Amino acid sequence: MERFKDINIMTLTTSPVRLVSKVWMLVTAGTADSFNSMTASWGGMGFIWQCPAAFIFVRPQRYTLEFIEREQSFTLSFFDHDRYRAALNLMGGKSGRDMNKANEAGLTPLVLPSGRVAYGEAQYIIECKTMYSDRLKPENFIDDTIPARIYPKNDFHRTFIAEITRTLQNKEAVPLFRDGD
Repeated sequence: MERFKDINIMTLTTSPVRLVSKVWMLVTAGTADSFNSMTASWGGMGFIWQCPAAFIFVRPQRYTLEFIEREQSFTLSFFDHDRYRAALNLMGGKSGRDMNKANEAGLTPLVLPSGRVAYGEAQYIIECKTMYSDRLKPENFIDDTIPARIYPKNDFHRTFIAEITRTLQNKEAVPLFRDGD
């Protein structure tokens, strides 16, 4: 934990939209004894219900979903995408049911004081406590081309809206974006 410092999410100088869309994140849930992570590039951050919040989307077949539902919390770990591309590809392409993905990817699990798990190599870590979840429903899409295009198997994402309870920045963090990114 000495490599990280607490920061106020409200003063984050990086655009949350840029952060989520340009830098893949690992969504991690569970405890030190049993956790799983998945790579994600869908989601966002904002302000709802009088608090800073993150929202994520998880397909029903993802192993991480079981952990998020059980713990009702998760972390978002953001990495230098260029440096950790291979690790993030592995974390998104393999199942934690079959292997220890963190070990295979060469990432260091970090147990936070809250008991949540994140990664020591992350540039930013955002801790989240779930406030709301639901399954996307085909009948609720205004653009009715999306279900057929994105969900041909009817495996609609589960949506989670979570309060951001803590934000950490790696003290050795390098800028995640260059001019023009």
